[in-house]
Amino acid sequence: MIKVAPSVLSADFGNLQRDVEEICNGGCDFVHVDVMDGHFVPNLTIGPVVVSAIAKAATKPLDIHLMVENNTFFVELFAPLKPEYISFHIEEEKHPHRLIQKIRSLGIKPAIVLNPHTPPESVEYLLKDLDMVLLMSVNPGFGGQSFIDSVIPKAARLNEMRNSINPECLIEVDGGVSDKNIHLLKEVGVDVVVAGSYVFKHKSKAEAIKSLQI
Repeated sequence: MIKVAPSVLSADFGNLQRDVEEICNGGCDFVHVDVMDGHFVPNLTIGPVVVSAIAKAATKPLDIHLMVENNTFFVELFAPLKPEYISFHIEEEKHPHRLIQKIRSLGIKPAIVLNPHTPPESVEYLLKDLDMVLLMSVNPGFGGQSFIDSVIPKAARLNEMRNSINPECLIEVDGGVSDKNIHLLKEVGVDVVVAGSYVFKHKSKAEAIKSLQI
């Protein structure tokens, strides 16, 4: 069954505790936290004070997605919150293997993110050391964007690679995910989906989550 990680970027920040509790009680598998620094992407989101509040309200593990320039700094900043995963963008990191080792040494599962234009082959020599690869199906930086269809063959190719190199490595897709494309994602081997607007704008967050857990 596909796991669901609702993105709190789409939550009502005036009622953040309520929304986090609702998705956890609604059966989500992870709580996805988007951290943006205003440099790697043209948006600025949340720091450790807010993420700490999310962690306190959440009864499900955190999945922290870094969209930043100084990855090591942010890894050290959020490591005390003990998320399940910390993911960073391959496009920004000069020493990805070193950072993977650092994240694992902190007791956190390392993951790498690929932008829509970045080929899956870019992580081929890192796959054996990863717990997850996150494929962006929108351009990172803002919620509510439309799904980029080219992620489907990309996920299929990544699925072939991970099955031969590291079958335990999960494939996650983030951006524009809904009940309209979830079956396609499952067919190509996706294990985890990030859903923001679809979950938080639905009349029932629990129903939205359940509709993706196929």
